[in-house]
Amino acid sequence: MSAQDDIEDSSAPLIEHLAELRTRLIWAAVAFIGAMCLCFFVWNPIFNFLTVPVCNALADRGQECGLYLIKLQEGFFVAVSISFMGGFVLAFPVIGYQLWRFVAPGLYRAEKNAFLPFLVASPAMFIVGAAFAYYAILPMAFSFFLGFQQGPMLPDIPGTAIPGATEAGTSLAEAGIIFQGSVQEYLGLTIKFILAFGLCFQLPVLLTLMGKAGLVGSKGLAATRRYAVVAILLLAAVATPPDVISQLVLFTVVYGLYEVSILLVRRIEKRREADLRAQGLWVEDDEDEVETR
Repeated sequence: MSAQDDIEDSSAPLIEHLAELRTRLIWAAVAFIGAMCLCFFVWNPIFNFLTVPVCNALADRGQECGLYLIKLQEGFFVAVSISFMGGFVLAFPVIGYQLWRFVAPGLYRAEKNAFLPFLVASPAMFIVGAAFAYYAILPMAFSFFLGFQQGPMLPDIPGTAIPGATEAGTSLAEAGIIFQGSVQEYLGLTIKFILAFGLCFQLPVLLTLMGKAGLVGSKGLAATRRYAVVAILLLAAVATPPDVISQLVLFTVVYGLYEVSILLVRRIEKRREADLRAQGLWVEDDEDEVETR
């Protein structure tokens, strides 16, 4: 009878945790759905903001900014996509807070103090990466892509005369290639760029958190620097258009973040060493290993 009571008592905390998880998920879902509905009613200004880079690139070429609905239902799905993305961005503070409220009771005070800065730094670095993609990378990418236009439908811009063109602006020798973008395809490409750079800027947060947990060390990160360079070059080649400028920009930024991560992990190791010395738990072998870093 006592064994059965022990089993029932041990199942009580699990039920309480599941009930707590359900409550946190409900609050997070309510926040997300509410923010999504709000963004659905104002999707036009959000979409106009996202089209600024391509409109500026077209304006530099003397072209009007216009995107087309290729399918009848495309406009609706564009509004849904914008509301989904905007809802997640607006509701992320609530979602992060609910996650923190669920995890925090199981952490010690030192663990809370260690984990909370990363919970704040992660969305901040994502915003920085997204802003970098929007203001720096997207203008270069769209300018590169639009440079492949040619033909009679292009306006008469000084310095862009087409061989074989007549006075009326028509070309007898070349077929017209003009940008007539799909609304949904443009939005998908823009979101991919923003998400890719937002995730790339999570590198210092991820490596620093792993260093805090003892999974990586500054010496190991420095030793694998050459492999990191190759990986970042491949990332730059895949995530950016095939022009050298944007690839160099992305490589420089991500590699800089990698070097910053090494410095942050080294700082964590020095702080851990100081704490262990203060407690009298520092071992000379570990000291030599840290000094070689």
